[in-house]
Order: sequence, then structure tokens, then C-alpha cells
Amino acid sequence: MAEGTKTRLPVMLSDTTDPYQPMEKKHRITRRCIEVLAEHRFPLLIVTKSDLAVRDIDIFKQTPTVFSMTITTQRREIASLIEPYAPPPDSRFSALDKIAEEGIPTVVRIDPIIPTVNSDEHDLEAIVSNAAEIGVRQITASTMKPVTGFFKGLRAGNPELSRRLHDVYADGEWISGYRYINQETRANILRDLRKTVLKAGLEFASCREGLPHLNTAICDGTAYCRELLDRHA
Repeated sequence: MAEGTKTRLPVMLSDTTDPYQPMEKKHRITRRCIEVLAEHRFPLLIVTKSDLAVRDIDIFKQTPTVFSMTITTQRREIASLIEPYAPPPDSRFSALDKIAEEGIPTVVRIDPIIPTVNSDEHDLEAIVSNAAEIGVRQITASTMKPVTGFFKGLRAGNPELSRRLHDVYADGEWISGYRYINQETRANILRDLRKTVLKAGLEFASCREGLPHLNTAICDGTAYCRELLDRHA
């Protein structure tokens, strides 16, 4: 950046709550926030499951932006089970395509990967293939990490799935309040996905897995913000 220019650190919207929930269409709170951030040249890291984000392409183009779309499956029946209130996968891919066409760096987040639910190798390959065709830069992946009480709640709503997942996580470990699949199993899941991702010519990163040797990029996409900042220096 030019001498004397203050460094603007990237701002993520959002790491925990989707910034494009249905009420955003009416209230436009996220849009107003990113308008202010873009006006002051803060880089944006957008993470969402919503196709509503295409509405704000004009703002994304005003400041260095990396756009991440969470797509955990391409199968509607699975999406309706684990993401009942999110737009269908094909709508998300369509939105991602429009954003990538504008030259905005894009990332697909396969997060969470839930063993026996959306961990099928062929289904994951299909996500990677579609992402590569669109021009996505990177796949970021993470396995599901239940919190205390998760299985009790799931058992009440879906006993069969609860039993299945309980068996998968039985030999796992608690780390910082989250239940992890045992390291060998999750390493195998992510290692196989990594091979598919690199074969497709994309970068790969995992989040909070303790397996940094698998990563070829930073999990949150900030590397592309730096690239854009350098270009605008």
C-alpha cells in the first residue's frame, strides 16, 4: 500500500451467524454495514449459505473482498435434513457463479462434513468439480464438532441418525468444548478430499482440525485479500 496509508485488516461477516439471513432482504443491515466498511476500504471476508448475497456484488467490487459460500452437499434430500432453512445447493452454486464472474475471489466451504451423512466420496467430488468449473479458488473443509448436549437433542428428533453418529464419535476426543472424531478418521476424510481438490487445481484448507500439514492455503481466505491489496498498492 502507499506510504502513509493505514493498513485495514479484513473484516469477516460472519464466522458464527450467517450475515444473509432471510430478514436481511427487508432490513438490509448487512448491506449497510459493508457499505461503511467498503467506504473506508476495509477488506471483506463474506461467509454465507445464502444466494441473497448477489444483491451486494456492487459493494464487494468496491473493496478487496473474498466470498465464501458454504455448500455441504449437492443432494437436496440431505440439504433439507441438515440445512432445512438455507437456500438449496443449486441456488447457492448459481449465486457463487455470478460472484466469481465479477472477478471476486471465491471459496467453497464444505463445513461441516458429517460422517455417514454428507461424507460420501462421490458427493464431495461433485462439489469440487462444480466449484472448479465456476472458477472457485479454494475448498475449505471441516468435520462436524458437536457440543455438549448435541446427541441428546438429536436423539429426540432423529434417533436413528443419533445412534449412527454416536458410534462414529464414540472413540473421539473433547477439545475446547467440542467433540472431535478421532484424529485418524478425520485425517483420512480430509486427506482424501484434499487429493480431489488438488487434482481439480484448487487450493485446500481445513479449519480447527489440528492437521496444518494438509493445508495449501489459509482457511479463511485472507491470502486473497492480501493479493488484492498488493494489486491496489
